[in-house]
Parts: sequence; C-alpha cells; structure tokens
Amino acid sequence: MGCTSCATGTDGQPKGCKNNGTCGTDGCNKLTVFDWLSNMSLPANMEPFKGVEVRFKNGRKHFYYNSENLTLSIGDTVATEAESGHDIGIVTLTGELVRVQMKKKKENPNPELLPKIYRKASQKDIDIWQKVRDREADVQKRSREIAIRLGLQMKISDVEFQGDASKVVFYYTAEERVDFRELIKEFARTFSTRIEMKQVGFRQEAARLGGIGSCGRELCCSTWLTDFRSVNTSAARYQQLSLNPQKLAGQCGKLKCCLNFELDTYLDALEGFPKSDVKLATEKGMAVCQKTDIFKGLLWYAYEREGMNWHQLSLEKVNEIIAINKKGNKVASLEEFIEETIVPDKELFSNVVGQDSLTRFDRPKQKRSNNKRRSKNQAQKQGRPQRSNKPKGTNPPKGAKTAENTKQGGTATKTKSRPPRKAQNRPKNQGQNKAEGKPKAEGAKKPQRTNKPKSRNRKPPNDAK
Repeated sequence: MGCTSCATGTDGQPKGCKNNGTCGTDGCNKLTVFDWLSNMSLPANMEPFKGVEVRFKNGRKHFYYNSENLTLSIGDTVATEAESGHDIGIVTLTGELVRVQMKKKKENPNPELLPKIYRKASQKDIDIWQKVRDREADVQKRSREIAIRLGLQMKISDVEFQGDASKVVFYYTAEERVDFRELIKEFARTFSTRIEMKQVGFRQEAARLGGIGSCGRELCCSTWLTDFRSVNTSAARYQQLSLNPQKLAGQCGKLKCCLNFELDTYLDALEGFPKSDVKLATEKGMAVCQKTDIFKGLLWYAYEREGMNWHQLSLEKVNEIIAINKKGNKVASLEEFIEETIVPDKELFSNVVGQDSLTRFDRPKQKRSNNKRRSKNQAQKQGRPQRSNKPKGTNPPKGAKTAENTKQGGTATKTKSRPPRKAQNRPKNQGQNKAEGKPKAEGAKKPQRTNKPKSRNRKPPNDAK
C-alpha cells in the first residue's frame, strides 16, 4: 500500500512518509474522494464554495470554513479550530464536491456555521505534530497496562493527540458501561495532559484500524463504506448460506456488511419461487422441499418417508404441481415431472493451461532392472541376438575360423578381407598375417565366445572344400 510519491518498501509500508497508509499526498488514505471537478473552471459570476474537508488520523474527517480565503489544494497541511487550542490536519477535498459531501452526511450546507481554518501550518506546527504522533504507540501501550491493572472490562483501540499536544483522545470499546473516573486521574498524572475518552462501536473500531478481510481485500469500512446498516441473519437465509457464525462474522466480530450487498438481487429472484414450507401432494405421499438453487431455477424435493432420495424439479414443474394441488387433485408421482438434464461432453472441456495431473506424483516408479529382464526374456523367446556387454576388441576378426564351423566339421572359407589396420589399433593374438592380411589356417588361437545364439541349421556353402 503506497501512493505515487512515496513508493512501497520491502515491509509493505510507504517509504517516504512512513505513516502506514495515511500519508500527506492523499494517494493511499482511507475513505478518499476523487475530485472529478478539479479540471473544470467555475462560471464567471460564481464564487467557489468556502467549505473545506480536512482529514485527521485514521480517516477522521471534518468540514471547516475557509474564512481567510486561503488558496488551498488537496494535500495542504492546515491549522484548524479546536475546542482548546488548534489541531493539525490535511486538506482532502475543496470546491463544490464539499457541498455534496455535506448533504450526504446530513450536515448544514452553510459554511459560515462551520469551525474555521486559521492558517496553513508552519514548519514549527508540523514538527510539534509529528513529535506527538510518534508518542502515540507508546502511550497506547501504557494506557492498556493501566486499564488492565485497574481491572476495567474495556479495550483501548486507538490513541490520537491533538496537533498542539494540548489534549489526547483515547478511543475504546466495551460491551458494558465502564466507570473510568479513576482511570482518567491515572492517565492525567502519567501523561501530563488533558484526557478525553470516546467510546466507539466494534464496526467503527475495525474501520479505524483497518485490515484484510476473508475475501483477500482491504476492509470495506476502512476504504469506502461510510454508513453502517444493520445486518440480520435473515440475509444469510435468503442467500442459502450456512448459519456458521465463524464464516459470517467479519473482523469486528459482527455479521459482515457484504451480506447486504447482493440481498436485493436474491429477493428479486425469489419472488417467483414457492415458500420452502409448501408441500407437494402426490399419490406416493407428501413431498418436502430439501434444497433450492435460485439462479438456476431448480428445486429438490423428497418424499417424507424417503428423505434420502431427492428428485430434481424445475421451477415451472413445481408451480404446475402446486396449481394442481390447489384444485384439490394429486399428481401420480414426482418422477413424471423430472426433466432430463443434458450433461456436457467431456471433449468440450480441454486443459488449455497445460497443467499436469495433481496425482502424477502418487504413481509408484518402476525399477529399470525389471524392464531389462523383461526385454531380455522377450529377446530370447523371439530368437533375436542380444547385445553383448563385453568391451570392444573381444570379438574375432572377420574371416577367422570360428568354433562354430569347426564343431560342425566344416573348414574355414575364404572370404574377402578388409585392408589391414594399423598395428596400434589391431587387437593382439588374432592370428592374422601382416603381409597378406589373411587368417592363418593352422595354429590360430581359439577366439573368445560371443553371446550370439548358435545356429543349428547352418550348412557349409557349396563352394567349400
């Protein structure tokens, strides 16, 4: 969270102002208003509206009267009128939109009745203001310790100093009435300033502090929602939601404000649906509504004696059965009104993202040794020669007298031999003649056996001697 002028640091806080989202440029503030009239000029005979909206800590806003006709723009720091002394705030809105905001919040649009703006804040005013704001975290911690020591059932949620450091306001929440007369005396002795206690509701507390909701976005009450309407559990019932308080409650501990956002749409869609307590009369028995899908227009009914067998019916069929029952007649059964639903073909849905199956790591890996043995057995059955794992140079040279021929009683045949290789590359003890390159007929060493299968049906050629 950060505005354009004070970028965001590694820890998510703005770098420039370090006010955690309440910076002076009004780019990342709470409850901001977009000035869509900023680029438009007023007519010649019209004077600008002298009301100004000023923001203080945590989205607290008030309207002030620009009695001195100061040239103010959004983001200016001004000194405003207070009950005692003056306060420091930041201008968030000027011009005609201030009149609109005052009507929205039901305030008197006459700017002369508003408190005044004294001046633009000087550097001395800003230094005092920043100094007391740095003390707020420590004061809040010590005030909570004092409240716990006195045994008061209250929670101090926020502390705000006035701009001139003459007063400090403690915002607290409590379920019951709290007698904090002794607490105020303790605060006055500890902090040496005027004390003011303000009780706020749980929704207002969440709006001041802010946070992230279950939807993953910032809280609506701290970003744009200004009016807190009452939320009832009937809103969850109309939207077919489970009445689980842990899921329906927000950061404030009350029902979520967003339950009212879509309530009107559901109420309009439910106008054509029968009430859930209406039963359907059939010859098999009375049928009770079990479930409703509002936007698809489907209802599920089950017989009273067969509560586990649900029958899906469309809204038109249910209204038709109700109309027949109003005439005093019964339908044969619910099965006659069930419509066949067309299930989409699986081919219509393809994996366009290209992701693999989530269970691809659950399959056991096959060992390679089993694959080698299987291929070896298949090769032996088919009579194919297998590859030998012996190093190169162990097989006899071409044209040499092999043991297979000698066992069969045949003689070595004269075959065409390749030109002799070099001495360093030629294997040793192969019985070859250096000059001719032909194998020796006598005294040739027995070549080593190979893994090639023996051919039993082999016959010597016709030209063999």
